[in-house]
Amino acid sequence: MARSVKLLLTENVDNLGIVGDVVNVRLGYARNYLLPFNYATTPSDELMASLAEKRVVAEKQVAARRSQREEMIGKLNGQQLTLTRACNDQGLLYGSVTQQDIASALKEVGFAVSPREVRLPTTIKRIDAFDIHIKVDSDLEADIKLWVVADRELDSDKTEEMEFDNEGELIVKDKKPAKSAKPEAETETAAAAE
Repeated sequence: MARSVKLLLTENVDNLGIVGDVVNVRLGYARNYLLPFNYATTPSDELMASLAEKRVVAEKQVAARRSQREEMIGKLNGQQLTLTRACNDQGLLYGSVTQQDIASALKEVGFAVSPREVRLPTTIKRIDAFDIHIKVDSDLEADIKLWVVADRELDSDKTEEMEFDNEGELIVKDKKPAKSAKPEAETETAAAAE
């Protein structure tokens, strides 16, 4: 049984081709997506000739979109973006910053970027600066700087960092441990019992 099939595209399909392309796709992709939505059909010379005009229009659209994206990437490279988020006193966000959040913020500034084109290096869950990679096409990429800031003034000076010793015990600062007579009394009674 064949694992792939050749089809003629009747519509533009992202990451596959434009109208009039003959593509080789997996059988499941063809059966479950391309054929039911009439994006493709079995190739024939008559169909290819009838789709010639539609293909010319599609090629112009693809070229126009490509030039728009090249211009956008030129302006986008090196751009700085600031997002304000709620966080705790340690700077940890109550939620994370998602690809959708970044894409929406870029749209507000005038860059038409989809969430799928935003590449996050890690999950953003703290207040900090991040380098974000934007990839709109295989060879059109840009890097932006994202600043995630707190929605309020953080009391970072008032909070102390906790320190632990090698055994994992908390080191108490600025407090002298008071000697208690209780542990000495317990050792004396234990020794007397023996």
